[in-house]
Amino acid sequence: MAHAAGPRDAALAEAAIRRAHARTGGRPLAWCSDGWRPYPEVVARVYRRAVRTGRCGRPPLRGPAGVALTQTVKHRDARGRLLRVETRATIGAAIPRPTPVRVERLNGVLRDRLACLTRKTHACAKAAPTWDAALGLALFAHNWLRPHPALQRPSATPARRYERRTPAMALGLADHRWSWQEFLTHLVPITH
Repeated sequence: MAHAAGPRDAALAEAAIRRAHARTGGRPLAWCSDGWRPYPEVVARVYRRAVRTGRCGRPPLRGPAGVALTQTVKHRDARGRLLRVETRATIGAAIPRPTPVRVERLNGVLRDRLACLTRKTHACAKAAPTWDAALGLALFAHNWLRPHPALQRPSATPARRYERRTPAMALGLADHRWSWQEFLTHLVPITH
């Protein structure tokens, strides 16, 4: 949905969450993250809005219903062995299954497909625009070009047993698998 690159600090969290907020039109989201401290403060700050109470003075700022942040924290001993995993609802109600399996799988796929994400590499994205372009292309290919085995469904035609679908097809954003040629020649309307 959105990403931000840079040093891991509160400004990075704010940039990523603000971009996701803008791209979803401010709709309340259920966030799932690790135990990093800036997340609750930034999510609360980005989503808060003035609530009119009918009283004189400045209206209080509150987050809309539906915004939630569930954090999964791993506790380790001095040697780095995992002792326990704690899941806590930081904002709103807890997400029923907050394990970030899909995010970790996507991180693995991106590390596999982008040389600049691997360790000890000579292929570096040294400029932010280069990094953003490479990541954007990899995410597009992941969501629009490549079918995922978990998303296949029984086919309506007898010639094929299963219909292979991309995440964009599963969400109803596309009715077919895109090709690189279609992506590169697709006209995008520019709005200001």
